[in-house]
Amino acid sequence: MRISCMSSFLTSDVLIAFSVTFLAGLATLLGGAIVLFFKQPSLRLLSFGLAFSAGAMVYISLTEILNKSIHSFSEVFSAKVGFAFATFAFLTGVIAILLLDRCVPNPHTMLEKTTAQQLDQTQLRRTGLLTMLAITAHNFPEGLATFFATLDSPILGAPLAVAIAIHNIPEGIAIAVPVYMATGQKSYAIWASLLSGLAEPLGAALGYFILAPYMGATMYGIIFGLIAGVMVYLAMDELLPAAKKYSQGHETVYGLVTGMAALATSLVLFQWV
Repeated sequence: MRISCMSSFLTSDVLIAFSVTFLAGLATLLGGAIVLFFKQPSLRLLSFGLAFSAGAMVYISLTEILNKSIHSFSEVFSAKVGFAFATFAFLTGVIAILLLDRCVPNPHTMLEKTTAQQLDQTQLRRTGLLTMLAITAHNFPEGLATFFATLDSPILGAPLAVAIAIHNIPEGIAIAVPVYMATGQKSYAIWASLLSGLAEPLGAALGYFILAPYMGATMYGIIFGLIAGVMVYLAMDELLPAAKKYSQGHETVYGLVTGMAALATSLVLFQWV
């Protein structure tokens, strides 16, 4: 009975959503490869990419995902109550990721090799381990966001997955640099980046199998409201400050506007396909 119940969960839509989440998580591996095989990445390009990701995530969260929450709640309750519940779920997502960030800070440091060389081996090992653990903890809610957005609508989930994948590249860099500098082993740095990225599909799988028996309009309203809050917080607290840190001109604002425009255009085009 348990096997048949479990197999009923693994529909084609679920497998597609999980695959998209898995690919987005693998972007941390790409970040590690950039450090090890392409040396120092362009900081201006990195700044643009982070801001692009932030713009895309904020736009899709406030225009699509939050509206999904409002619509789901409104199917069960009145429009006014549905809007209020969605707003409460959104703010709850912001508070939840804020608390996680306070308990487990997500460091985006150690990008420059010269900075890494100033630390001794013990400090580098500790930095690499703490960075990996912190980023892994933050990847769980990102995996849930990508998975449930894609499960509800691939048109909604695909651009969100791209934005998160861009976001994951510098996280892979942040993990790989101290690990590589401490051990001198490329394989260790690659594995550390990969393991952190796998937290996203793992979080998606755990979240789905826990919540699947309770899925309905109300649960979708809660999930999408929480996702919107988490995504907006991550964009504002992590991506934009990091983008500004590595910018040398107007890359941040250009990336932010381009990310919003690209996401908006893609959603419009998808409506006509």
